[in-house]
Amino acid sequence: MLRISLLAIFLCVPAGLLAEQAARPAISSELEQKVIAWRRDIHQHPELSNREFRTAALVAAHLRKLGMEVQTEIAHTGVVGVLRGGKPGPVIALRADMDALPVTEQTDVPFRSTVIGEYRGNEVGVMHACGHDLHVAMLMGAAEYLAEHKQQVAGTVMFIFQPAEEGAPPGEEGGAELMLREGLFAELKPDAIFGIHVWGQAPLGVIGYRKGPLMASSDRFEIRVKGRQTHGSSPWAGVDPIVAAAQIINNVQTIVSRQINITRAPAVVSFGIVEGGVRNNIIPDEVYLEGTIRNFDMDIRQQIFRQLTQAAEASAHVTGAKAEVTIIEGYPVTINNPELVARMLTTTKAVAGEQMVQESPLVTGAEDFSYYALEVPGMFVFLGVAPPDKDPASMPANHSPFFYADERALKVGTNLFINWVFDYPGAG
Repeated sequence: MLRISLLAIFLCVPAGLLAEQAARPAISSELEQKVIAWRRDIHQHPELSNREFRTAALVAAHLRKLGMEVQTEIAHTGVVGVLRGGKPGPVIALRADMDALPVTEQTDVPFRSTVIGEYRGNEVGVMHACGHDLHVAMLMGAAEYLAEHKQQVAGTVMFIFQPAEEGAPPGEEGGAELMLREGLFAELKPDAIFGIHVWGQAPLGVIGYRKGPLMASSDRFEIRVKGRQTHGSSPWAGVDPIVAAAQIINNVQTIVSRQINITRAPAVVSFGIVEGGVRNNIIPDEVYLEGTIRNFDMDIRQQIFRQLTQAAEASAHVTGAKAEVTIIEGYPVTINNPELVARMLTTTKAVAGEQMVQESPLVTGAEDFSYYALEVPGMFVFLGVAPPDKDPASMPANHSPFFYADERALKVGTNLFINWVFDYPGAG
């Protein structure tokens, strides 16, 4: 889930430079065409979070055809396939997310989505505007290749097809957190887990990696500032929640600028909603504030929660008002295991090409892959999908109705999944 619009994060890559995977496990041209066909089919039939019924059925049928142990209906529509290799070794998990977004597609590709769905009680277009269709297709391709070569596979591979990465509908639960709570790793706990996310504003085939924190936590806060209504001509007769809210907004900005040690990790606290009042000459009873918190350190995250609550309550108290603060915790920080990244970097460069693998800056978008990476060592990378004849920075970002992916990236991502399995320590 890319919760904010971001500019290109990878620069200075030679246009059109794609690696040759000589002498390495790699999908055939025939399998590549299958991956492309799966991607187009899924793209044309997108499904919203916790509603991925067709996609899940397609995936489950594919995994069963490959002879895998298959479990379905985990966290509503999640599917997990288990491949037992021909040799002893580690347990490796590979993950793809399946859900689409409430976005009306505006591209002109022949397989564009015309699907209409329901979101928050409204009729909406549905589109794979974040590239999850590519993720599913790549993992289906990796599953087929590894199943065909299972005698050379050391250990066990878990193929995790996850619903609701974009967030469960209101009143529901879903995604990685629910899969784990329902026992995803209870009987078979991976030694490592890998994930790939396509990136619309990075050049074709470029891999962005980072050791340690990669993507921010994403949390929401609500503040109800309660005063006492009175006529605007006599503010002393009531308690003004608008003035109190203004003080809260100003004072909360000092949390990051003055109270957080930003040499450890960046953080953002932003207000997005300010609502209160119905008439120019009536001081209302209440003002509602809502905003987002992003940061890259789990301890700092808790510090911000505490200081936000204290700042709101104290600021309101000074004016005679009262502030009720609610923190709605979202996705944790996505943390790549440094040792795992270091081990697999050689493989990543061998598959994608030395010049195509670059260290990513911190990304303030959020991803629920973070839950898996808190349970077992994880490695999550970005895969560029901007066509080589286009300026990546000018390409539509993920979540745009014009989001476009060059399908040549599918081969790179599929081969990454395959080679990570073969090259993981203990798998050789």
